[in-house]
Amino acid sequence: MYALYSGRGSGSTLNSESAVRELSQDFCTSFNTGNYDHAAALFASDAWFMPPHREAAQGPKAIERVIRELGESGYQELRFETTRVDHSGDIAIEIGRYVVTVQRGGSAVPDHGHYLRSWRRFGAWLITAECWNSSLPLAGEVCPGSSSRVA
Repeated sequence: MYALYSGRGSGSTLNSESAVRELSQDFCTSFNTGNYDHAAALFASDAWFMPPHREAAQGPKAIERVIRELGESGYQELRFETTRVDHSGDIAIEIGRYVVTVQRGGSAVPDHGHYLRSWRRFGAWLITAECWNSSLPLAGEVCPGSSSRVA
């Protein structure tokens, strides 16, 4: 399903970073096309998935269920921009930004924020933990630096 780099040597840092970046894009493609099982297959068997405003999920089946719920509740057009990958041996940490459109009551609501994802190479790179947070305030909150409330 995924072409992964599993070798070692002088180019392993660059190849590990490339693999993490490519797999993150694979996650977007899988999510955006409704292949939630493929997206969940990128997670290790004991991985944690911690989306905002929801309970955390552990393990591929629970993670697939949450990913499916997000997709079926109107989340679409997910995009990741990896801004940093730190790598040491078989561990990598990815930091980035995301944008997503959420369909609510017939209107599209854009969202954007940041994410943190940990990876481990078990022969193939798999996500061991993921969390993200929106840069947008919750409805009814006052935006920092403003006196207006978000509707």
